[in-house]
Amino acid sequence: MIQDMLSNKKKIGLLLDPDKAKGDSLLNILKIAGENKADFILAGGSLTFNSIDPLIELIKANCPVPVVLFPGNLLQLSHKADAILLLSLISGRNPELLIGNHVIAAPYLKDVRSKLIPVGYILISCGSKTSVEYISQTEAIPSDKTEIVVATAMAGEMLGLKMIYLEAGSGASGTVPPEIISSVRKNISVPLAVGGGIRNRDQIREIYTAGADIIILGNGCEKRPELLIDACEVRNEFQSET
Repeated sequence: MIQDMLSNKKKIGLLLDPDKAKGDSLLNILKIAGENKADFILAGGSLTFNSIDPLIELIKANCPVPVVLFPGNLLQLSHKADAILLLSLISGRNPELLIGNHVIAAPYLKDVRSKLIPVGYILISCGSKTSVEYISQTEAIPSDKTEIVVATAMAGEMLGLKMIYLEAGSGASGTVPPEIISSVRKNISVPLAVGGGIRNRDQIREIYTAGADIIILGNGCEKRPELLIDACEVRNEFQSET
């Protein structure tokens, strides 16, 4: 499953926040994810301080799609996911999110090293200030500073990170600009994931065309679950072209 995530084929991931994903709406989106063969479901959120295990167990009981842990804090660690994103917030300068939390988490994660995917997490400012910026106490890189984003992504790969994730932030008013995606894609060889502010089919197509390997959907699917169907259809179009 991890090898598939790190491959260069186009993929769709659905991010579920345990504080928001509940009840019939959760079961409905899981049904859509399974029927449309979403590539994976990420579980996690920046404000959650309860165990993530119940959400992971519920997903596995109701959907065949692999579950990937997207921990927003140390309390969200779990062995139950199929893969775990070990996130380093390399766009910021908060030492806890660069290495501090990882040191604390390492003893817990030592027995599931085969599930770990080290990821360089880069926040891009695409409108209003997002929850991630508040919680992480970091500033996003301005969307007109493409050269800084590219240099940050390159540094992440040089440090050994296996994936770069460009994030506009939950609830962002805009997506990561295509020129940033394209410039980063030209300068790194590891998989490139993009998320935040994605609300329609045209944006999905634009992000794939710019060079993203993985598109992560979140708030857009909470408001309009059919977005996941659109995304999987566009993914299939790109896969058939390669």
